[in-house]
Amino acid sequence: MRLITAVNQYIAYCRSLGEHFKSNDKMLNAFVHAIGKRTALIDVDPESIGKYLAGTTPIITRYWHNKYWVLRGFYRYAISRGYTAISPLPVVTPKRPPPFIPYIYKVEELRALFDACFDYQKNKGRFDPYMLRTLLLLLYGAGLRISEAIALTLADVDLSQAVLTIRETKFYKTRLVPLGKYLAESLLEYVQWRRKAKYPQNLDAPFFIGRNEKAVNQRTVEYAFQIIREKVGIRRDDNPHHQPRLHDLRHTFAVHRLTAWYKEGADVQRLLPVLSVYLGHSCLSSTSIYLTMTPALLEEASHRFEQYALKKEIFHD
Repeated sequence: MRLITAVNQYIAYCRSLGEHFKSNDKMLNAFVHAIGKRTALIDVDPESIGKYLAGTTPIITRYWHNKYWVLRGFYRYAISRGYTAISPLPVVTPKRPPPFIPYIYKVEELRALFDACFDYQKNKGRFDPYMLRTLLLLLYGAGLRISEAIALTLADVDLSQAVLTIRETKFYKTRLVPLGKYLAESLLEYVQWRRKAKYPQNLDAPFFIGRNEKAVNQRTVEYAFQIIREKVGIRRDDNPHHQPRLHDLRHTFAVHRLTAWYKEGADVQRLLPVLSVYLGHSCLSSTSIYLTMTPALLEEASHRFEQYALKKEIFHD
């Protein structure tokens, strides 16, 4: 049996179980392309597997491990079906690298980013600077993924109720995202500007729209953001190979929200599931990681514990 045939059967099998399998599908097809479409499954050797896992980098990355576990699932399936007798995957896997730590923007850095949007471009480019600034405000103010924001249509933005409808998100769920007062006012001003600029007003029209009257492109927005970030001089020294990203606005929203709750004396553990649902996370562990992300957040948590411990000590005495 050819490798491509076995892979296609495995993908169909996983989808028959209700899995969307989108990212794993791409990874397996990349594997087939790297090994060769006409290669027989039994001819795939450890050396070929090793080259695919290593990719173009000499160091072990988290992506290496992602590819390994996808292939492990495939070979378990192939062996159980009798398509091959053994797995050519490495018997011993290298240690998984530490998790990537997102960059958490300071409030003054956020202001600088938003203000710099107007200097990014004037009468050229694929979208208006005002649209870009509003998009960045929403990414931070509501903690959205960039894919969720650019997929919004006019029908998805209900400013009379100050709520967004986020459809078919990363985990194929639809959720409602309430907006704060100031963010809702900023979006209303953008809607008014958008109307005056004579962009399409039909309900299925993209909310964030380019000069070609189509939804803005994610890569184009990310590229524009990097130009703005470099212009205002925001850099990280702890990991020079991974500079602050557009997606870090979402992480910043989560950390700032948790920090504010601690300062307000709120029950953070009780509110954590609420934040998880708001962000559209599939499990609570994806949200709880933010609890140890910044010194400011740890300081607030430590201060809360000190107050708790002091009260206990006084009560005990």
